[in-house]
Amino acid sequence: MNRKLFLRASLLLPAALLLGGCTMIPKYERPPLPVADSFHAEAGAAGVVPAAAPAAAEAPPAAKDVPWQEFFTDARLRSVIDLALANNRDLRVATLNIERVAALYRIQRSELFPTIGVQATGDKYRIPESIGKDGKASTVSVYTVGLGLASWELDFFGRIRSLNARSFEQYLATEEARRGAQTSLVAAVAGTWLRLAADEENLRLSRETLAAQQSSYGLIRSSRDAGIGSDVDLRQAQSQVEAARANVAAFTGAVGVSRNALDLLAGTPVPADLLPDRLVAVTDPKGLSAGLPSDVLLRRPDILAAEHLLRGANANIGAARAAFFPRISLTDGIGTSSPDLDGLFKAGTSVWSFAPQILSPLFASGSLIANLKVSEVDRQIAVATYEKAIQTAFAEVNDALTLRTTLVAQKEAQEALVEALDATLFLSDARYKAGLDGYLGVLVAQQALFNAQRGAVGVRLAEQANLVELYKVLGGGV
Repeated sequence: MNRKLFLRASLLLPAALLLGGCTMIPKYERPPLPVADSFHAEAGAAGVVPAAAPAAAEAPPAAKDVPWQEFFTDARLRSVIDLALANNRDLRVATLNIERVAALYRIQRSELFPTIGVQATGDKYRIPESIGKDGKASTVSVYTVGLGLASWELDFFGRIRSLNARSFEQYLATEEARRGAQTSLVAAVAGTWLRLAADEENLRLSRETLAAQQSSYGLIRSSRDAGIGSDVDLRQAQSQVEAARANVAAFTGAVGVSRNALDLLAGTPVPADLLPDRLVAVTDPKGLSAGLPSDVLLRRPDILAAEHLLRGANANIGAARAAFFPRISLTDGIGTSSPDLDGLFKAGTSVWSFAPQILSPLFASGSLIANLKVSEVDRQIAVATYEKAIQTAFAEVNDALTLRTTLVAQKEAQEALVEALDATLFLSDARYKAGLDGYLGVLVAQQALFNAQRGAVGVRLAEQANLVELYKVLGGGV
């Protein structure tokens, strides 16, 4: 009974000491933002989604302000995004990486707890005559069955818990990387879907222009055959037909490329009924005021990941400090031993062992000091990486907000240009038919209108793509 109490004490006492132990991890302090306190004031004029600024806490909350289901208003686009989230291989790899790091974290965490196992051994050996009793050889057999505690380090100085904290932060960083990959995937699918919509609109414009040019060519040829028109007008009209035919071929290819890109992102062929037929799919929520605080960036997945890695580097310093102190490990066990198999569990065969061990570094050729220095430099690198991530994010948001303002004015100007050139084409055609001008004026007006219409599609695409970019650079919402 005393041996049983001893074994329980050997297991429970270190566990109690472990739970009450401390670590040598330096106190974590988030570095100040290495950017201005707010974004450019003029960026707020366009009215884009605001990101709720988190409180000055140790860990900012995940982004939930603008779920993509609300941001992207077209039901077909939302269905394509769902397909991509379910089938995209890059996102699948990011998710599997989380599972891998989670398993590694559990492995590291398991070192905090003892490993208890059962071991059975059988040992049989011969004693030669030269050393045997009465000068005779003999055979000795020993059979043992035991329940034991493998060598378990008592984490008095927090070395294992510091490593565990580092692994946990690495796991959290991987989770943020997955969330960032998901946000990037949603934005990429939306951008490609919009590009396909723009290509479809340009293809439709090219076909309409080709039809109009062929109609004009037919009329001019009839006039020339009747002796009214000239060969110059006919050749000019023919050149426009061929140019329109080339545009149709070019945009047909562009549609195919965009379609293939969308299938790749979705991870599966996108059904035809989910493809776009118009270039309006992204909402433009209001609410962004001038002077949006820059600490909204702290919710971005890449910045959260960088901060988790910074915390992990900070925790690693605790492990490097603890390496200067003794390591105490414990091995004990209880069981039964007998020279015969059938006598293993009889009275008088019980055995036990208790083997604590202390290993204290005396001379390590400066490796411990160097290791501590490495961990401190790693933390400085992590700080610089974290600050660089914030500066990059600040520039991305500033660029997107500034571009948003100019795109609104550009869109209005481009739409006015299309209206003006449409009126110019109508007047030029009327003057040609009235015999007041040659056909060259009509050709110039047609080409100018087609280019302006293409420009309008490009501006609308840029406007929609800018909203997608804002969704992404402000941290998304998943």
